[in-house]
Amino acid sequence: MTFRLILLYAGALAIGAFALQWLEYQYLTRVFASEIYLLLIAALFTALGAWAALKLARPKAAVAFTRNDAAIKSLGLSAREFEVLELLADGQSNKEIARSLDVSPNTVKTHLANLYGKLEASSRLQAVTKARDLGLIP
Repeated sequence: MTFRLILLYAGALAIGAFALQWLEYQYLTRVFASEIYLLLIAALFTALGAWAALKLARPKAAVAFTRNDAAIKSLGLSAREFEVLELLADGQSNKEIARSLDVSPNTVKTHLANLYGKLEASSRLQAVTKARDLGLIP
């Protein structure tokens, strides 16, 4: 009998606790309805943004660069001019190129003038851009 009474009281307390929780939930959903909807929408867009970032920002496989030797030959670039072009593409100044190749800065200027003429460029940037477009440098 006491066991049965304990179960009866336990059941009544569980039902009462459930009813209070339900009433509290009903109250909170009425009072904070707009905030709950905003939270759900924010969570949805956060999940959507994370998914889009994973799909769109995948690292692309590196494509192996193959130098266009036919273009180098057709332009008539010498080996030294090509070395100057590579160093120019690395962003080195005339003095740095001269030091790297162990030549004078005037020699570098001569090679650059020849490169500009052969690539039909008027500046360092144009020369590098055209060389990249022709597949001479990566």
